[in-house]
Amino acid sequence: MYNIRFHGRGGQGIKTAGRLLGTAFFLENFEVQDAPRYGAERRGAPIFAYVRASRKVINERGIIRSPDLIIVADDSLIPIPAAGILQGVRKHTVILINSTEKAEIWRDRLNIPGQVITLPLPEKMKEQDGIPFIGAMCAGAASRLVGVISLTCLQEAVRTELAPLGEEVVKKNLEKASEAFDLTDDHSGCVAEGEMISAENYKSPDWVDMPFEDARVSAPAIHAPATSVEVKTGLWRTMGPVIDYSRCNRCWWICSTFCPDSAISLDNEAYPQIDYGHCKGCMICVARCPQHVIEAIPEKIARAAGGQP
Repeated sequence: MYNIRFHGRGGQGIKTAGRLLGTAFFLENFEVQDAPRYGAERRGAPIFAYVRASRKVINERGIIRSPDLIIVADDSLIPIPAAGILQGVRKHTVILINSTEKAEIWRDRLNIPGQVITLPLPEKMKEQDGIPFIGAMCAGAASRLVGVISLTCLQEAVRTELAPLGEEVVKKNLEKASEAFDLTDDHSGCVAEGEMISAENYKSPDWVDMPFEDARVSAPAIHAPATSVEVKTGLWRTMGPVIDYSRCNRCWWICSTFCPDSAISLDNEAYPQIDYGHCKGCMICVARCPQHVIEAIPEKIARAAGGQP
């Protein structure tokens, strides 16, 4: 059975990638399970999608703990522990990373025994017009890596799943999925099937006794003030707001009031200051600023320039 796990951020089409790959498997006469898993439904938050495919009946349920293939749509998730990229990695696990860095660099960084592949390949990387279609690209590459899905079935899966979005969207996703399928031709069939968990002789796990703690210790303190400061949601961002203070009119009540997470405060001169540790990158402040002095900057570009965010 193929156990495949997708990792990405909200808004990158990871749920769609799982559906595309699952449908492509189904068209190749596999038994299939595909399902997404995510917490807060916000753009930029880490999400997961799981695909199981087998020629036999699948008895397993739930999340995939020992994947045969891991697809990472956004390499900025890798150093975030909560994303769980390397959870359950084994010797035969193949990792596909959407990154401009070479596979050798990632293999050295991660120090894992399995094969690491990058998508798109740096020497063949095109312009950033492929970013909105990364879900289709990941599904196309995964189809090639398992080696049992034809380009015809992949394309039919794209048409089937994305038909309600219109011909133009379907056409562009077909192009990107096919491109990724071709780019990973050298690694076709490198993903091996993992063992299925047998339902025979199954024994329920023993209960684990947990010591009882006072509710203030063991339960979320939703009524306690200032507890959300411990959750650094700024790691969710793919775009960050940057203020041009040379044009700021200090109409502080607008951006600070509309910020849903109270991530904008004022300094002693009444200039707005953004708390990038808790700014999720929703860009409401960008839309609401009457002077248009707040600009949305891609997170990687801002960090590469050595500035905020």
